Amino acid sequence: MAEAADIQGTCPSPARRRLLRAGALLAGAPLLAGLCQLSAAPAADAAARTTAKAASGSRTVAVALDSFSPAAPTDGDTLTVSGTVTNKGKETITDAHVDLRVGEELTTRSGIDTAAKNGAYVPGSDGREVGGDYTQAFDQLTPGVSEHFSISVPVDELDLGDEGVYSLGVSLTGETASRPWDEVLGFQRTFLPWQPDEAEPRTRTTFLWPLVSTAHMTAETGSNEQQTPVFLNEDLAAEIAPGGRLAQMVALGKDLDVTWVIDPDLLASVDAMTRSYEVRAGDDTVPGSRQAVANQWLAELQKAVAGKEVVALPYADPDLASLAHHGTDVTGSLSQYKAATDVAATTVESILHVQPSTDFAWPVDGAIDPSIVKVATSAGADRVITRSDSLEESGALPYTPSAARPIGGGTTAVVADARLSTAFEADLTKASAGTLAVQRFLAQSLAVNQQTDKQRSIVVAPQRMPSASQARAMAQAITALQGGTWTETQELSAAAEAKPDARATRKVPPASAYPSALRKRELPREAFEQIATTQDKLDDFRVILSFPLRVATPFGRAINREMSTSWHGRGAEAQSYRDGVEDYLDDLAKQVKLIDKSETKLSGRSATIPVTVQNNLVQGVDNLVLRLTSTSPTRLEIGGKAYAEQRVSVSGGHSQSVKFDTSANANGRVTVIAQLFTEDGQPYGEAVQFDVKVTEITATVMLVIGGGVLLLVLAGFRMYTQRKRAAARQAEEDGQEPADAPAETTKDTSADASADAVTGGPADARHSARTPENPEDPDDRHTEESGTRPGAGDPEQPSDPTPDTPAENADPSGAGERVDR
Repeated sequence: MAEAADIQGTCPSPARRRLLRAGALLAGAPLLAGLCQLSAAPAADAAARTTAKAASGSRTVAVALDSFSPAAPTDGDTLTVSGTVTNKGKETITDAHVDLRVGEELTTRSGIDTAAKNGAYVPGSDGREVGGDYTQAFDQLTPGVSEHFSISVPVDELDLGDEGVYSLGVSLTGETASRPWDEVLGFQRTFLPWQPDEAEPRTRTTFLWPLVSTAHMTAETGSNEQQTPVFLNEDLAAEIAPGGRLAQMVALGKDLDVTWVIDPDLLASVDAMTRSYEVRAGDDTVPGSRQAVANQWLAELQKAVAGKEVVALPYADPDLASLAHHGTDVTGSLSQYKAATDVAATTVESILHVQPSTDFAWPVDGAIDPSIVKVATSAGADRVITRSDSLEESGALPYTPSAARPIGGGTTAVVADARLSTAFEADLTKASAGTLAVQRFLAQSLAVNQQTDKQRSIVVAPQRMPSASQARAMAQAITALQGGTWTETQELSAAAEAKPDARATRKVPPASAYPSALRKRELPREAFEQIATTQDKLDDFRVILSFPLRVATPFGRAINREMSTSWHGRGAEAQSYRDGVEDYLDDLAKQVKLIDKSETKLSGRSATIPVTVQNNLVQGVDNLVLRLTSTSPTRLEIGGKAYAEQRVSVSGGHSQSVKFDTSANANGRVTVIAQLFTEDGQPYGEAVQFDVKVTEITATVMLVIGGGVLLLVLAGFRMYTQRKRAAARQAEEDGQEPADAPAETTKDTSADASADAVTGGPADARHSARTPENPEDPDDRHTEESGTRPGAGDPEQPSDPTPDTPAENADPSGAGERVDR
């Protein structure tokens, strides 16, 4: 073949040379006929130019490796590589075949990285074709058409040397009409880890298997006694359903020797789905129906983690970096993190029935600085999972050190290997991408083992929420490691306790070294201020409740979710969730309120004012104080002072009227303010303000007073007439005229006696009470309005000492004898 001849530095045969010349003339390519006559140096230059053309042409066909089995072969194995080739060019490719090429051994980890980045075919470095029977031919490849291939070759035929990592290429060689000679038109490079014998010592490897999701539950618990939880949507049900991301994580992880890292909020959310729950549907909610799925997932998870190490993250997986950089100076933020840590163990244990470890903290992407470490350890975690691209080596060690590093203050940094941890972060939805990721991971793992004869503990901390395809690739890699010859599995706690390398880096990088890309995705200070505001409102609300845990628990967990790492880079969604929690809390608090009052009228100097407290909650409220305050206590007093207070207790769904005694000192309008307070003196809810109009003597009161005066006057005249009749009878019996005594004296005496009877006191006292300030004294009216004979008040006419009618016929309406003053 022409390409082989170029690589080997020999001239093609005369017949082949004529064919190449004709093809070159037709294609306009450089004439190759005189290559054999060129000097050694020009020949090398021509070969380099031809190589460059071949390299550029190696992208004409896309080669996808869908399967590579076994991933880490040993002696006696048969390697099978399968996939597809797709002609991306404009010309049909003829006389094509797919072959394997064993490249050079890669002795360093950086060499593996470089080879992985270079996707083009490099003659020489990418080795020779295996050839023989281990190839697959295609008569032609039509543009845009994909063809499947599968090549199986005994490992012994690959002529591998000593154990190590080899570059393995899959190439497609063929011709086109414009270039009628064999050249590599498609190429894909991968890695072949070769460790035929048991490595001594083996690398102890810990692989974290994270079960983490986003926030799904709201703070709402329905409006019934059962506290039905409300979910944002049914996304969690889709994740745990068969085929879903979390369902596959459990199904794959159950057969792997991994350390499970679990967010307790995920468990609590799925556990809530096993009972009645509701899902938001616009402004309303609808009943959830995935109880069976939730029960099945939890049952499978319980089986999967049995006998395995389980690490519980703080509840809802708080974002340590955001908290450290923006929340520590906001009151209560660290308390929220502590509360999330405290509830983690009980949540996991009650649902999975295993005792988890809670002394690990895991910042996002393993990036740390001094403030993050300080926050991580503030709640009792003395082990921080970081990554080697954050706690970088200074170059003193020629190998990758063990994960454990003491960093001061009794804290251990568990440094995960960055290359291994990030191996599965790409889009692995295509099988070919997953295959390449697995082979690169295994190559790096073997390269670590070959660095030194010293046994080390390596930790792999992948992304928190791998997709289903990423999880499948991870599982393939772990399975290959478990069946391989250079590693052995180890739990995370054992890796954290392993003896650290004395020369390994232990200095935590400064804040200035923290990745700016991660800072841009953090929760802002405003988020923690809103969280603190919500917590303050919750504290004020819970103290009035008969059963505060019914509210404190769902809201406390929702506040934990507001700090979740899952909001990293999702600022708008995080804001929406925080607003929803706070708005719902405000709505609940407003269910306990004072009923508005209109203007109240008081008749008289004292009265009772009622104020109504309404409780629309399901549970009762207590520990409330209702204060009624007069804005003008000189005019209107409440309970004898400017304000009065009464304790309030109202059953759920009821109202209660609280009455306050008031006293008025003057007529007019006074503004009164009703306000609820908690027992510690904090205002609760909105105040109600209303006016009280004081009218000391109303028209009704005047009628009552007038009626009473009239009765007194009538009673006086009755006594007067009774005395006169008694005197007349006595005169008749004695045969004497009653006029022996001066009439005026008799009249005055009688009148005074009558006045005494009416007023209950001497006439003089009655006269003295008659003043200009009291012109309408009832006695005066009685005197002035009493009927007299014509001329009785005329001084020219003497008064008649005897009445016109007998005393028995005196007019009870008020006609009678005039009394001279």
